[in-house]
Amino acid sequence: MKVFDCHSHWATPGHSNLRSDEDWQHAKAVFGADRFEMTDDEQAAYFAQHQACAIMDLSYTKELPIEQMRVDHDYAVAFEKRFPDVVAGHWLQFQPWRMQESLEEFERVAAASTGFVGFCVNGQTTGVPPGDPSWYPIYERSLELDRPVMILCGLTGIGQGHPGGKGIVLDNGHPRHVDAVAARYPYLRILAARPAYPWQDEMIAVLLHKANVSYELHGWGPKHLSPALKREIGTRLQDRIMFGCDFPTLRFEYLVEAWLREGYSSDVIAKLFHRNAERYFGSQS
Repeated sequence: MKVFDCHSHWATPGHSNLRSDEDWQHAKAVFGADRFEMTDDEQAAYFAQHQACAIMDLSYTKELPIEQMRVDHDYAVAFEKRFPDVVAGHWLQFQPWRMQESLEEFERVAAASTGFVGFCVNGQTTGVPPGDPSWYPIYERSLELDRPVMILCGLTGIGQGHPGGKGIVLDNGHPRHVDAVAARYPYLRILAARPAYPWQDEMIAVLLHKANVSYELHGWGPKHLSPALKREIGTRLQDRIMFGCDFPTLRFEYLVEAWLREGYSSDVIAKLFHRNAERYFGSQS
């Protein structure tokens, strides 16, 4: 099954978003994910084995000094150029209080990359909800470049099960923030990311109301999605919902088979796995 993966991470040495022994222990407890690393060649071969091409997210780089951030971004672009069949591009995350250097770094990476490069807004780990005015320059730059912006929604595994959730406020991933941004910027293409549990009905309402919002489902297996969302995937929203894996926490061999067991038509499966994303990112990937 051909796969366009809208959002995954890295398993190569030094570039995993799981940065410590504690992170891996936590991933094991929450997701059942065993610790592992892959060389560059091994990761590329794994994606190729599963006919997957992904937009990758380093994620952790937003917290680094700009000098180190550049080093890690350069690594990602070099990997993309070496393995263009498995990397469609990159999501870049930044902290909104470092806006000027963030915009400059985005422009630098976009110029160096041969694939898609877009902003990923993470209101939960930054503590700044996506509708906050400090994010507006990112939305305005995305509009100027006619590129979609990803906004992360719903329950995050980061901090899950820790006292106080490591300070993360889940409401910063509520679909109301996507709704507000979509209303303010009606021509901005927004890709809401992750099933917005426990607000899946609210996310469906935003999708039905705001034509400039689409949805990708990384980080969850389909059996955990709400009945209403499962129904929409096969009916009204079948042209606007896309696959995301969240490798290496989740793996293609599990997710692909899980989706195929859901009983969707071959046409809906093809849209979910690659056709919708190919159309959505086509001119920039």
